[in-house]
Amino acid sequence: MNNTETHTDVILIGAGIMSATLGTMLHELRPDWEIKVFEKLSSPGEESSNEWNNAGTGHAALCELNYTAEKPDGSVDISKACNINQHFQTSVQFWSYLVDSNLLQNPAEFIRPIPHMSFVKGKDNVSYLERRFKALSKNPLFEGMEFSDDPEKLKEWIPVMMKDRSLDEPVAATKIDSGTDLNFGALTRKLFSHMENQNITVKYKHEVEDIKRNSDGLWELKILNLESGSVRHHTANFVFIGAGGGSLHLLQKTRIPQGKHIGGFPVSGMFLVCNNPFIAEKHHAKVYGKAKVGAPPMSVPHLDTRYIDNKKSLLFGPFAGFSPKFLKTGSMFDLLSSVKPDNVLTMLSAGAKEMALTKYLIQQVLLSKEKRMDELREFIPDAKSEDWDLVVAGQRVQVIKDTEAGGKGTLQFGTEVVTAEDGSIAALLGASPGASTAVHVMLDLIERCFPEHLEEWEPKLKEMVPSYGKALMEHPELLKEIQMSTAETLGLSKKELVQV
Repeated sequence: MNNTETHTDVILIGAGIMSATLGTMLHELRPDWEIKVFEKLSSPGEESSNEWNNAGTGHAALCELNYTAEKPDGSVDISKACNINQHFQTSVQFWSYLVDSNLLQNPAEFIRPIPHMSFVKGKDNVSYLERRFKALSKNPLFEGMEFSDDPEKLKEWIPVMMKDRSLDEPVAATKIDSGTDLNFGALTRKLFSHMENQNITVKYKHEVEDIKRNSDGLWELKILNLESGSVRHHTANFVFIGAGGGSLHLLQKTRIPQGKHIGGFPVSGMFLVCNNPFIAEKHHAKVYGKAKVGAPPMSVPHLDTRYIDNKKSLLFGPFAGFSPKFLKTGSMFDLLSSVKPDNVLTMLSAGAKEMALTKYLIQQVLLSKEKRMDELREFIPDAKSEDWDLVVAGQRVQVIKDTEAGGKGTLQFGTEVVTAEDGSIAALLGASPGASTAVHVMLDLIERCFPEHLEEWEPKLKEMVPSYGKALMEHPELLKEIQMSTAETLGLSKKELVQV
């Protein structure tokens, strides 16, 4: 057993989209820093970032109704939607920078233009959707959005969904053509290929077993080589824990105060995948509906055109499930082992408060294939069971913590970045809207963890993200300029590129 200790500037744990984004950004900002990545699986982007483990939507709040809450007075609050859209614009700018700089090639392999739509049924929902449309369409971020409650127009937009549909209740939809389909697995693999070409060390089949501060104030990691069985100790000035569902356990090992009183609740997902290419070819949009009462926000039903392995696919879901694992490749004891003396009351409080969610998950787990098909028929009335297969998607761990607004044991549905007071270590927890806002999340992390470098780095940050430091909705001319240039660079102004 080899216990040789080596030192590096930055260690990234996990080879997903978040580590790929942070590693790429830090190398652009400080090419002289040594960066190492450790991943316990055999290749990058195999867990949450894998294309089969997430929705593949470029989440810009164009179609997700849970980002536009209805207020008691009937008005629609679009502030969350505006923030998420701006965050997505940040990601698009960074990817365009990488393509323009010839650091990434063939952007069509990870991003494609796909209309984003919202679809609702019933008088009250149609009224809400129209009010949402009117509120959003006044904002430059959502320019080009259309609304229709005309069945003939909807037949043009979504022929598969309108075929054989009973119109005994009103239906309506919004449509915006600037939406995107994102293959986060392909993007992650491209970024890691680029990082390795820049001599960043990436070690696969290496599992971090422990993290602690040493007497010099550095972070010391105990890392097991899963192939040889040897253990080595690595020290670093800065550590990022981007291990998906595995991040909570590693954060707990650091013993930093900021990691206490935080728990995690695992939620698994499943999708129905169309095996009939004739049906998949006739639908061309990502269509989001409204979540059922009691359902968590990440369970909003959607019918998605996807491009996976350069092939046009059609997926419907997600169906929530429960597994005590924190990763698809995790342990059945993950949930139990995450309960510590400092978070046990937080976890118990969440259990008491989230009975409706628990009931919903149990109901979802018990659904038969035909019951799932019935949910799909809300979108495609004539859907036939033999045309669809059930695929298990990714495992998510929703953050549980004590908050002022929600009290003890509040379940969080967003992304949480937890950093030590001195900024020497950071962990990313949570899952939504996840990879679509990876660049914004990592910029926030850089500002929190490297404040002493920000003045020096600002010109480069603005080169990578031209809108850095500005709210795009307050600068419509800059927004239009950025949208035109990024669409050109990433091929988003072109029509569909692959016919099946």
